[in-house]
Amino acid sequence: MFPIRDDNPHFLMPWTTWAIVAANALAWAFVQGFGSEPELVRSVCTLGLIPGELLQTAAPGARFALGPDASCVVSDVAHPLTLLTHMFLHGGWMHVLGNLWFLWIFGNNVEDSMGHLRFGVFYLLCGLAAAAAQILSDPSSGIPMVGASGAIGGVMGAYLMLYPRVHVHILIWLGFYVTTIAVPAIWMLAYWFVVQIVGGVGSLGAETGGVAFWAHVGGFVAGALLVLPFRNEALVARHPNHGWRSEHEREYPRQP
Repeated sequence: MFPIRDDNPHFLMPWTTWAIVAANALAWAFVQGFGSEPELVRSVCTLGLIPGELLQTAAPGARFALGPDASCVVSDVAHPLTLLTHMFLHGGWMHVLGNLWFLWIFGNNVEDSMGHLRFGVFYLLCGLAAAAAQILSDPSSGIPMVGASGAIGGVMGAYLMLYPRVHVHILIWLGFYVTTIAVPAIWMLAYWFVVQIVGGVGSLGAETGGVAFWAHVGGFVAGALLVLPFRNEALVARHPNHGWRSEHEREYPRQP
């Protein structure tokens, strides 16, 4: 399932969302050379988050394959800035385009609920929580993690808590048949979350690169929790379909 739009208006110009999209695009272009070599491998190995290197739990000099012709060597020096830099790097065109599209679909409305500065802080905290979850899943891993999807998972967790009833239009491939359907956000996002957990369980003990499922899970849970103190009730109230109850139920609550 791939979201193409939602039925949720936004009232603020999403400056922070645009800035995050731009930062990722600029990093892809000028740091990662649009995915060309050797810039791609060098950026992933030096600016990606390597749990075993950060915690110094992997043997210095150990080599971990990124593919048939590329590998990273674990340094004997921890690089804490990779907790931030990894959020703005990607492993390929589909990775960066897919992440930024999800951010655009869900980010503008979450920013709309918090304001620009709060949303920026919220986004970074979700990315850090995602990194922590992935590190805990394998503290000695020498495989670098890159991508904005952990932080974007936090945006999706916040969206679920804020606008669970809003319809999201998704693209579905059924063999050669392609169609679109509209489903409540809670269905789509809960399905996505369950897929990440299943994938995370299946990835435990993996010694090669792949999807950082536990980062997605950690980011999503962090976003669902952090949205509670970060949201601005006055901004949220402007949305006609916010919350778990309909506007009619809020206006005419059931009597005991």
